[in-house]
Amino acid sequence: MPELVLETNGRTWTLDPSRPYTLGRDPQGDIVFDDARVSWRHATVSHNGRSWVVEDHGSTNGTFVQGRRIQHMEIGPGSSLHLGNATDGPRLNLSAAAAPVGGPAGQPQSAAPYAAQNAGTPGWAQQAAPQQASPPQSVPHQAPAHQQAPQAGWQQPQQASGFPQQAGPAEQYAQKTPGGAAGAPPVYGDRSPTTFHQFAAGRVMRIGRALENELVVSDLQVSRNHAEFHSTPDGRFEIRDLGSHNGTYVNGQPIAKGGTALLGPNDIVGVGHSTFRIVGDRLEEFVDTGEVSFSARHLTVTVDGGKQILRDVSFGVPEKSLIAVIGPSGSGKSTLLKALTGYRPANQGEVLYDNRNLYKQFAELRQRIGLVPQDDILHKELSVKKALKYAAKLRFPADTTAQERDARIDEVLRELKLDIHKDKKVTSLSGGQRKRVSVALELLTKPSLIFLDEPTSGLDPGMDRDVMQLLRGLADDGRTVLVVTHSVAELALCDKLLVMAPGGAVAYFGPPEEALNFFGYDSWADVFSAFENYRDYDWAGRWKGSQHYQMYAADIDAVAPQSVHMPPPQAIKPPKPQSWGSQLMTLIRRYVAVIVSDKGFLALTVVLPAVIGAVSLLIDHDRGLLVNPPNSKTGLPVPNGTATTVLLILAVGACFSGAANSVRELIKERVIYERERATGLSRSAYLMSKVVVLGAVTVLQGLMVGLIGFSSREIPGEGLILGGSTLLELCLPIMALGFASMMVGLVISSLVKTAEKTMPLLVMFAIIQVVFTGCLFTLHGTLGVNEFSYLMPSRWAVAAAGTTLDFNKIAPNTDDPTSTDPLWDHAASAWTLDMFVLIVLGVACGFFVARFLRRHEPEVMRK
Repeated sequence: MPELVLETNGRTWTLDPSRPYTLGRDPQGDIVFDDARVSWRHATVSHNGRSWVVEDHGSTNGTFVQGRRIQHMEIGPGSSLHLGNATDGPRLNLSAAAAPVGGPAGQPQSAAPYAAQNAGTPGWAQQAAPQQASPPQSVPHQAPAHQQAPQAGWQQPQQASGFPQQAGPAEQYAQKTPGGAAGAPPVYGDRSPTTFHQFAAGRVMRIGRALENELVVSDLQVSRNHAEFHSTPDGRFEIRDLGSHNGTYVNGQPIAKGGTALLGPNDIVGVGHSTFRIVGDRLEEFVDTGEVSFSARHLTVTVDGGKQILRDVSFGVPEKSLIAVIGPSGSGKSTLLKALTGYRPANQGEVLYDNRNLYKQFAELRQRIGLVPQDDILHKELSVKKALKYAAKLRFPADTTAQERDARIDEVLRELKLDIHKDKKVTSLSGGQRKRVSVALELLTKPSLIFLDEPTSGLDPGMDRDVMQLLRGLADDGRTVLVVTHSVAELALCDKLLVMAPGGAVAYFGPPEEALNFFGYDSWADVFSAFENYRDYDWAGRWKGSQHYQMYAADIDAVAPQSVHMPPPQAIKPPKPQSWGSQLMTLIRRYVAVIVSDKGFLALTVVLPAVIGAVSLLIDHDRGLLVNPPNSKTGLPVPNGTATTVLLILAVGACFSGAANSVRELIKERVIYERERATGLSRSAYLMSKVVVLGAVTVLQGLMVGLIGFSSREIPGEGLILGGSTLLELCLPIMALGFASMMVGLVISSLVKTAEKTMPLLVMFAIIQVVFTGCLFTLHGTLGVNEFSYLMPSRWAVAAAGTTLDFNKIAPNTDDPTSTDPLWDHAASAWTLDMFVLIVLGVACGFFVARFLRRHEPEVMRK
């Protein structure tokens, strides 16, 4: 087996055929590249026993041979590779071994930190040093020096010497002109296709992750056998979905699982991160490697009452850039973030993802957008790797193997330097490390756009810098990153800065180093004070009348968005990565793991029912009978207050423990649910996982309460339904009551906005149940009150137990002994009715929870 010599950047390595060699930015790799376009673990060169081969590991920017992006290819002496870019990426020249070489293979090189890599920001990101501004025009209101009104004029900054004038976002958009073969609309701006594929005989081409496909796509978002192109008798082509998990899209809209769609000359097919277009007999593939532009055009958001909280916001950013959004409270930053991500689409305007309308094609493009909310999107009770495993299980197709998921998780952990923390619980990490884990979760699917909401909130200055340097590195590695922040200490790391003014308008967009000069202040504290002191000032008008606007935003409308036929978006629901059952099992396993790791919750689930059951034993402890023997003279049971009192305590305990189990569960996971729902989580599977796990815990608690409360007392007679198993027949209503109360707790948890509001509602619920059990006063015959009591789970649970104990005889109506409660009739039909209604109340609560959960989903998914 011949050795191979690899030469790059003046250094050489002799490769031994007996082992593989990893290429990438990872300092622990064999051959390390200090180039931001190279992925952390980019590719591997190895000998397969027959020849040398290079295999790309799903790198962001690709591996190229003779200008063609490759995934797996045989190489040999005389070959050359480019990493990260087909023309000017790091070049590797291969030759046969002839003499000892200068550097041992695999010798690690130290990678420069992100800050050092950004010391000289390349390309368009090199910013100009502004000239001294001309004397400003004064605003007609005088104020002290530290509260001066904003300046109205300034001179255009000059480009710093030594750097050519670079085009801003507007110019870059203006340079992109619609075109393409046969007049087709641009898929990725004016870029050429990544690869071309010629249709073979029979004109059928199957796409998927498996090697047996004609077109292999090494993307974990793609199923093993995903879709296929084939011709129709009239010579046209159609795309057939092969039951893919993440869906096949035509012009951004999903086609039915297993269905087909006829393709026109301008139609664009989306499969994972790849986009395809048929031109004649050739299939053009565009791989989304992160080199995408992004723009917002005239976004306006209006709330009830006609108030505008976002006003005509427009800006455009080129690929691989880091943009910061700052502004005072009430300036619409959070609203802007929701509009940009599609969570809450703007009432007017559009968001373009590389010239594609995000709102209209959200079903497909949502897979290429990562969002890190301000709150952590992880279960803190789990270890880092376990939390990422469950997230990967939910987001990747069901046919993804555990080895594939683990490999991607390990790659992301190494890239973010979290591999040494992978076995630690998330709750034990520092604030900055937890934020890295949230970013790692989003990077699993290799998004091209990443949005972050206040990632440095609550962090000290050192962690603030670390997080911003992390984001700078993500942008350099081939992604566009937009961060909403209150911190202004590390804005110099950003390529562009968007400043929002009170009222939701743009006050500035451009290089961060020119911003203070634009406003005419020495510090951001002064700028924010000016925003507060001059809230009625026309900040947006000042911005649009400036030369900065002409440079960076005036030509935002220069390129028309892609125009394609859009079928009704509601015709077919977006596909889900996993089947409903698979999602349910994953969610159940994750929820059980969270509960098991919380020792305090486990202890409480055992102690609470035990205490409630034990307390009931204190009531008339010397009297062990729940039903007194009949009076020797009348033959009728003697009224027994012990039975109603004991049942009251047990019922209220079941209500309280059941509701307490669930009343915080949805509100504490709301941010996690919102994000996972946007990535394809089934609402019903999520709700059912809570019902199954919490229901099992609550039913067992109810059984414990009933056994402790009833088993020490003598219960004469047989049950109405279970015969000799009277004890179990009495426990069943307590268990069902606990389950129904748990469902009420989920309703409360889905309604409230903060976890603090759950406890007052829990106490109120428990007190109401006490009143309407029917044990404190007679409900039957009380007009209005009795009918209202039918909505209370405790009413039906006590009634079911009361039918078994014959409450109409042992707890008769003292005011009218002839009046009996039909819900307490000592009959099997009454017991069945009481239990049926109790279950129906629980199911009805589940319906309301599902409706309320819908309010916490991306608005574009509700339409």
